[in-house]
Amino acid sequence: MGSMSEQGPLSKGLTLYQSQSQPSSSLFGLSTLGWDDWFAGQFAEHAAAGLIPARVVRVDRGFCDTLTASGAVRADSTAVTSLDPTYSVCTGDWAALRPGPEPEIVALLARRSAITRASSDRTSHQQVLAANIDSVAIAVSLSAPLNAGRIERLLALAWDSGAKPVLVLTKADAADDLDAALAVLTPLAPGVDIVTTSATTGMGLNLLSTTMTGTTVLIGPSGTGKSTLANALLGREHLGTNEVRASDGKGRHTTVRRELLPLPGGGVLIDTPGLRAIGLQNAADGVEQVFSEIEAYARDCAFSDCQHRSEPGCAVQEAVRVGMLDAGRLDRYRKLLRESERAASRGNARESSKQDKTKKAITRDLRATYQFRDRQR
Repeated sequence: MGSMSEQGPLSKGLTLYQSQSQPSSSLFGLSTLGWDDWFAGQFAEHAAAGLIPARVVRVDRGFCDTLTASGAVRADSTAVTSLDPTYSVCTGDWAALRPGPEPEIVALLARRSAITRASSDRTSHQQVLAANIDSVAIAVSLSAPLNAGRIERLLALAWDSGAKPVLVLTKADAADDLDAALAVLTPLAPGVDIVTTSATTGMGLNLLSTTMTGTTVLIGPSGTGKSTLANALLGREHLGTNEVRASDGKGRHTTVRRELLPLPGGGVLIDTPGLRAIGLQNAADGVEQVFSEIEAYARDCAFSDCQHRSEPGCAVQEAVRVGMLDAGRLDRYRKLLRESERAASRGNARESSKQDKTKKAITRDLRATYQFRDRQR
């Protein structure tokens, strides 16, 4: 069991952070970690019970590493662990922690935002990748072939979280043709800041630091240089890195779990393992944001329920015909919407099944109660 006085790797990291950015002898305040009046309002009843606020740094088999106003605390998280990953404790959560010799997380505060994907096991559950985020930095390597469909998926995931997406182009020093890459990427990300970086040369890192706000989660597939980029932003070699295959730019997972890291200039960064499966569930809003030009064309369709296939007066198909819209992008738009809706239907079916089981259980209990009463007469 951990305590506030322990000096493990997390505490040592905090000490380093403090020495670099805090002139006073006390540890940084909770506001540096994202605490504000919105969370404070939720916490009033917990404070009255003698609990303290803590931000979850890392989740590890029934325990969590957390940050509090007094420093690092490792706490039992059994009480906030659920079989449904949607409701289980996650990196970035704000929690009510009972301090003492055996610290325990008692409750989680409501999440202001969360980035989620459909569970990789194809169940109706959703997996929360990070909670209470303000920015989503999507890493795209310029040293490997660009994958438009994957980038659009990640952007939809980011928009749907309620946070601000930022497209971070990594390994600019290894790019064959930067202008050509930007020409491909810009139409894929309407309304999104695109920052070109190189952790090797330092290119774009200052701009990226000012673009990211509050709590930023860093996502993308393995091999895009996320850990190298995170180390550059942290100003120290905190995360391990691996080589990638030159043929396709893919690499092994360097980061094996999600981790919240305070940044020297303020704010925090959540590093995540490389994403292989990027399933969308009930993310229609995010998809529509990514494909906003298709939504704009659709407003001029003759029919409000137009499927943009062969209907007369379809403005979307007309845009494809005259070369204003790429047919492949329209196909990817349809695919993501179908996938999101199917996954949402599975989730609705699961919730309906749970409600049906609850009703049946109540009916059985009532029936048993009535039978007992009849026998007593």
